[in-house]
Amino acid sequence: MIDLSVALAGLFVGVVVGLTGMGGGALMTPILVFYGVPPLAAVSSDIVASMVMKPVGGGVHLKRGTVNKRLVLWLMLGSVPSAFFGVFALKALGAGHDLQGTVKLALGVALAVVALGLFVRPLLQSRRQGESLMPLQVKPLPTLIIGLIGGTVVGVTSVGSGSLMMILLLVLYPRLRLSELVGTDLVQAVPLVTSAAIAHFLFGDFELGVTASILVGSIPGVFIGARFSSRAPDHVIRPALIVVLAASSLKLLGAGPVPLAVAVVVLTSWGVYYGVTGARKAAQERAAQERESLQAPISVPASDAVG
Repeated sequence: MIDLSVALAGLFVGVVVGLTGMGGGALMTPILVFYGVPPLAAVSSDIVASMVMKPVGGGVHLKRGTVNKRLVLWLMLGSVPSAFFGVFALKALGAGHDLQGTVKLALGVALAVVALGLFVRPLLQSRRQGESLMPLQVKPLPTLIIGLIGGTVVGVTSVGSGSLMMILLLVLYPRLRLSELVGTDLVQAVPLVTSAAIAHFLFGDFELGVTASILVGSIPGVFIGARFSSRAPDHVIRPALIVVLAASSLKLLGAGPVPLAVAVVVLTSWGVYYGVTGARKAAQERAAQERESLQAPISVPASDAVG
């Protein structure tokens, strides 16, 4: 039975994933929990849905050439086995109500870390901008470690295949182009979530109806988002994600209605300010580029100059 509200949520989450490479589990899993789905079932169903959804966005980026295949290889070597065994770690944490509470707590902490990472990401992107034209040097061991960390977190919470791992990649590779960062993360997430999904099929609490509802909305959503990812306004996407993730984290961690409302108002106010200043800065940069193109000297062919 398809749940229309879950399908609409899947459409929204799919567009966000396609645009930014992040927000899949970080958005979909808490939405399912708020809809009354048990936390472990939400994690299992979302990961299985991601196994189908991720290749759609990854395929678009592969076709566009915005994927660093060496990074994908080293990430996979760490994330695929750790995601599978992360599910075993999840089962070892407890059973019944205790397990659901542990998953909910772990999810809340993971969302808080991701929101914080999104907040500091602009600072990371501004580092070493002068080296942007230099070829990217892949660092195998640190990249492998990122895969191990991300895979384990995904197996336990379903969060991390996009949100957390993109932040870690940006820390390690601050010069990585945004479009290549999104494409690389989406492609490496395919084997990662497949490994986690197989484990959740075997040991988790997978619900077919929930997964089917997510896919009905998320598959077209991620395709649309990926098609427009190169033109995604970062100054709009980032603050929106931070507000949603931070609010979800506080709710999962047990924040009361008053602290939650205050946090949402403060974060939304910051988000509006960030979006307005970001749009103004982008407009100024476009104007400066237009002035430079108009002022560029026009070359005259030698034959015309002699004549």
